[in-house]
Amino acid sequence: MEQEVFVPVPAERLRAALADPAQVARAVPGLQQDAGTEPVAGRLKVRVGGHTITYRGALRVSPREDGAYALEGDATEVRGSGVVKPILTLWLREAEAGTTLRFEGTASADGRIAELPSEAVDAAVTRLLNRFATNLAAETAETAESAETAEAAEAAEAVDADALDDAADHVDAGNAIDDVDDVDESPVPGAVFEAEVSPAGLEDLAGPGEPPAEAAHARRTMIGRSAEEVDHAPPRGRYAPVPAPQTVVPNSTLRWAAPAAALVVASAIVVGRALRRRG
Repeated sequence: MEQEVFVPVPAERLRAALADPAQVARAVPGLQQDAGTEPVAGRLKVRVGGHTITYRGALRVSPREDGAYALEGDATEVRGSGVVKPILTLWLREAEAGTTLRFEGTASADGRIAELPSEAVDAAVTRLLNRFATNLAAETAETAESAETAEAAEAAEAVDADALDDAADHVDAGNAIDDVDDVDESPVPGAVFEAEVSPAGLEDLAGPGEPPAEAAHARRTMIGRSAEEVDHAPPRGRYAPVPAPQTVVPNSTLRWAAPAAALVVASAIVVGRALRRRG
């Protein structure tokens, strides 16, 4: 028995897949794996002509020193006593844009499959090998895609970690700059700070009802004074405090009462003289 199948996959990927029993098991078309058994073991339905025969068995793949692979299997009919034992050699030959898989070997069989026409048996075996090669190539593509996705995820995680480290460094640097600014802007003990007050600001402080002379006096008195003196100077103009009402002292009352009393006495003298003349 000889069969060649071309697949658009590099030979190295196919070799990696053949070294993984799990990928080989997934490549066998129609294989139903049994729990707790070897990776490439279970039930397999084979359609030959118009007949379907179910086998239970195992397949073993091992590399050879010449670069080829040995495929050995044995299977028994589930509903019968027939046994099939294939012994195949698989060669991988690099080709343009892919790889050619060449199967060579023999198989011994008895039971129901031995009673069927040889042409139908050859067609069933060819179909089985073609599907196995196609599935094996698909397994390598999925594995390569998964590996690339994992590498991309790891690279993204590494980039995120580097970004977090850079952000932490920037935050630390910013805190250090803030600390320096706080030290530079802190007041120096014993320092005197001068406050500059513009004439326009003095006019606003004086208010609309303040006479110009007092505003000029305020400018003369406030310019050149320290910030502490300006802060403690009493406000002027509209913001000046309302003076407390002044009480009337006794001297002020007497100052108004004396002229009034003199006027009353003079009026009495004039009236007395007039009455004497009439008498």
